[in-house]
Amino acid sequence: MDGELVRVLFCSSDSAFAQVIARTLGPGYEVRTSEQSDLIATGPGDQWWDVILLDLRDVGEDSGDDTNARALDDIKQLGDTTPIIVILGDTSDTLARMAVENGAYDTLATPPNMAELRLLLRRAYRLRKTEKELIELRSHDRTAGRLGEMLGCTEAMQQVFATSRKAACCDVTVLVTGETGTGKELLARAVHRLSPRSGPFVAFSCANLPETLVDDELFGHEKGAFTGAIATRRGRFEAAEGGTLLLDEIGDLPLGLQAKLLRVLQQRSFERLGSNTPITTDVRVICATHRNLEKMVDTGTFRMDLYYRLNVVQIHIPALRERRDEIPVLAHYFLQRFAKQFGKQSNRFSPLALHALEEYNWPGNVRELENAVQRAVVMAEGQTIETWHLPKSLHSGFEQPSEVHSYEEEVREFKRRLILRTLREYGGRKVDAARALGVARGYLHRLINQLQIQLDDDFEIADAEGPTPQERVM
Repeated sequence: MDGELVRVLFCSSDSAFAQVIARTLGPGYEVRTSEQSDLIATGPGDQWWDVILLDLRDVGEDSGDDTNARALDDIKQLGDTTPIIVILGDTSDTLARMAVENGAYDTLATPPNMAELRLLLRRAYRLRKTEKELIELRSHDRTAGRLGEMLGCTEAMQQVFATSRKAACCDVTVLVTGETGTGKELLARAVHRLSPRSGPFVAFSCANLPETLVDDELFGHEKGAFTGAIATRRGRFEAAEGGTLLLDEIGDLPLGLQAKLLRVLQQRSFERLGSNTPITTDVRVICATHRNLEKMVDTGTFRMDLYYRLNVVQIHIPALRERRDEIPVLAHYFLQRFAKQFGKQSNRFSPLALHALEEYNWPGNVRELENAVQRAVVMAEGQTIETWHLPKSLHSGFEQPSEVHSYEEEVREFKRRLILRTLREYGGRKVDAARALGVARGYLHRLINQLQIQLDDDFEIADAEGPTPQERVM
């Protein structure tokens, strides 16, 4: 994000004040000013801006709720989702919360702290960029950013999608690896849809099932094959004839069945339980696992010959924590989907809620993120998803509305986590972190002290190019 130009539309009736703000922001920001009434009269059009900066210094608590609401509603008439940062003349927590509830991304009191304003503009710009990427991904199903129901804008995911498209056109076995919840089955379905096969897609999980049951599920049985077999039963291989069979958690397949599966893949035929008549099969097999099959081969718990037979094309889906830039895109995608499904008005995350999503480690990966957003949409009553709508595990350490916390305390916590994350991204180098945040290095150093960032020996902050042991932060 460092070096990208943030385009700001400053709506103010005080042209002199707007010009001062524009000059003070400095490089990296393109600011154009406009009367709010002129902007509304123009209506929707070719909107060049990324963020709207709205001057409401004349609106005070004594102006009433309707005055503030109307001022923000005028901007919303543009039919745009541009983040709005409001400059208020009143420092009241009530008025600031009122502005956020009526659609503002965040607020600043007069006179605005320029370093804080730059931080907010950069964060708002990132939100706007995420929303644009989401719209583009949803409108182009076969682009590098989307594969079936999977979204991905990072280089790692684009490589996953490109490999999947190449493998889909060739009738070979595919091994999909990745942690639980990364979307292995979604990828397998996408490969099937892109393949020339016209048969069905059938999925079966081998996890924690006894060998006899897995054998019966995969290959079926004849009538009378065992006690209770009152009729012939077709297995999953027959059900997937002409199509694709996904064997999920293939690492849990018992050793006895591994040999049988290898014969099926090599000979393209099998026998039902209780029969000696071979049945030919035309099925493409895709296997998925969260286990390390190479290590299992070394320990003798997975057949080497079967591993090489399955591993013609291997596609590894990285964990969500390894592609954090995609968290806002995925979160907004799930938000829009569930809001529409449940008939809710929720259409955005508060800055603190979005930051909580970005900071969480996501051991359950995309599936956990989907469930978290679904819960938030259910719990939310207005347009904005707040931190307290998220599962408790996500907002641990973030402020709660039920507790006595002021607006300033919430902003303080937001700043602290933003600075911590930026320092981590740049290896503790304050020069680079300050440049990315758009603030002076001295101001960043003061913020570290003012926000009482906890010191830790495992992370180092460097004033220049190298780390300085005397300044450490978590």
